Amino acid sequence: MSTSTPTRTPAGPRPGGGPGFPGMQGPVSKAANFRTSAKRLVARMRPERTNLLLVVVLGVISVGFAVAGPKILGDAMDIIFDGVIGRYRGGPGAGIDFGALAVVLQWVLWLYLVSSIFAWLQGRLLNKVVQRIVYSLREDVEAKVHRLPLRYFDGQPRGELLSRVTNDIDNISMTLQQTLSQLLTSVLTVVGVLAMMFSISPLLALIALAVIPVSVVVTGQIGKRSQKLFIAQWKHTGVLNAHIEESFTGHQLVKAFGRQKESEAEFQRRNEDLYTASSGAQFVSGLIMPSMMFLSNLSYVVIAVVGGLRITSGTMTLGEVTAFIQYSRQFTQPLTQVASMANLMQSGVASAERVFELLDAQEQEPDPADAALPAQRRGRVAFEDVSFSYRAEQPLIEHLSLVAEPGQTVAIVGPTGAGKTTLVNLILRFYELDAGRITLDGVDITALKREDLRSQVGMVLQDTWLFGGTIRDNIAYGKPGATEEEIIAAAQATYVDRFVRTLPDGYDTVIDEEASNVSAGEKQLLTIARAFLASPSLLILDEATSSVDTRTESLVQHAMAALRSSRTSFVIAHRLSTIRDADLILVMEAGHIVEQGSHEQLLEQRGAYHRLYATQFAAPVE
Repeated sequence: MSTSTPTRTPAGPRPGGGPGFPGMQGPVSKAANFRTSAKRLVARMRPERTNLLLVVVLGVISVGFAVAGPKILGDAMDIIFDGVIGRYRGGPGAGIDFGALAVVLQWVLWLYLVSSIFAWLQGRLLNKVVQRIVYSLREDVEAKVHRLPLRYFDGQPRGELLSRVTNDIDNISMTLQQTLSQLLTSVLTVVGVLAMMFSISPLLALIALAVIPVSVVVTGQIGKRSQKLFIAQWKHTGVLNAHIEESFTGHQLVKAFGRQKESEAEFQRRNEDLYTASSGAQFVSGLIMPSMMFLSNLSYVVIAVVGGLRITSGTMTLGEVTAFIQYSRQFTQPLTQVASMANLMQSGVASAERVFELLDAQEQEPDPADAALPAQRRGRVAFEDVSFSYRAEQPLIEHLSLVAEPGQTVAIVGPTGAGKTTLVNLILRFYELDAGRITLDGVDITALKREDLRSQVGMVLQDTWLFGGTIRDNIAYGKPGATEEEIIAAAQATYVDRFVRTLPDGYDTVIDEEASNVSAGEKQLLTIARAFLASPSLLILDEATSSVDTRTESLVQHAMAALRSSRTSFVIAHRLSTIRDADLILVMEAGHIVEQGSHEQLLEQRGAYHRLYATQFAAPVE
């Protein structure tokens, strides 16, 4: 064992895991780029371009049949009008030709029936396409989360991250579902109706077209203002979710310290921010629909007046004007629908931008393509001039060198924030070094695949974590494919079996989401059994017995002794009684090793270790 310990410098606090912790960054408040985010969202539809083309074809057929209806209904109007006028004048054969009228109405009925069938087929296919697009997006986000470094999660509140991968993706799905169909149908309807309007009367068609540039200007101006508000809405949604997740997770602690009022006040403040942003976004975007309806009604009045004048002059029939008025309504209606979808589109693109920010986050360094495991797994770990800091302005570990020989038990002690947990996190490559290197059996750990490196390491953390599932599943997590005999043997070796046998369902007992149906000590024992089952060549115990009682601790120590045999072990401990038999004890302060030796040697030196020992044992005795 060798060490190098230059002049010590104070180490800053490690970045926390929730709002208010040092190093925590708030939600991204970057200005929205609607065009770029919308293009990226459209680009994700390329794998479905064949089905989307079929959707367009079905839409063309459906809209084509629907658009032909008013023109034929205009012919029916002319038949009725001519019959009424003929009867009034009293000429031969006067009256309504009901036979011809029935044929026309039958054609209209079939047109609308076929249009409805193709519209149903289009909607069904589009629904499948949208769901596949969102499915692919969820897959990419899930894969991205696994490629992100631990440093990224240190800087993100969990509620904010969960909001991006759940609420925002759900909002994208809803937006695509509601807007794509309407948008396609509206565009096709505008084109088809416009063609029919010009075929009936170019003059009236030009009058109807005059509303388009005004509509574009109005929609554009309102849309610019609403986009910023939608960005704020989803940002405040993430902030509120982060607070709720934090408060509910620590609900017992909030009650214990009597901070319900402060927590509620914070919720009210953040909820008020979300209310203000949401109300503003909905109000501004809601102005689009009334504005478009006003322009549509204004266009309708002008067309009705001009059409009436053309009937009196004999240049158009009543049926043609009636058909044109219907087309004018059909022409402005899709424009109004597109305008009304603007708030949905703005909200959806705002959510897409937040998801794309997650997808664009810097990933951890990729594993080497030619990675290879050490020729012989002995468990020798060497730190060579290692430097690391969570933040560049606050160095934590500087120029540290040490060697842990195979089979040694190396205990690491020191005050909180000294860098003990950081040291073992670096072995697992949870963080990348600023300088120096760490080797495992002579191979630089950066030359190994992370999966291969971590497969050789068993880790028991101070903060226990169990998954929703049975006790058997939680133990077997340490070794996929483990047999029933192996699981029970690991449980017996770590004294888990003795309390599992007292449960009604035994190893089939289901642990709930918060693992509230087992005690803190039992949870820790389960994580120890999980590591025991993995049988790694390198073992890391980070305050592994901090949550168990004294008697259980004594039993676990015997299990740990068997677990540590013939493998290198790093033990982080605050209870010095648990590391007396360690081969080597490292005393850390401010990221540096200030003392090293056996328990007896360090006590004789009467230095930092002696002070820690006196604090735990001598002071209580006195």
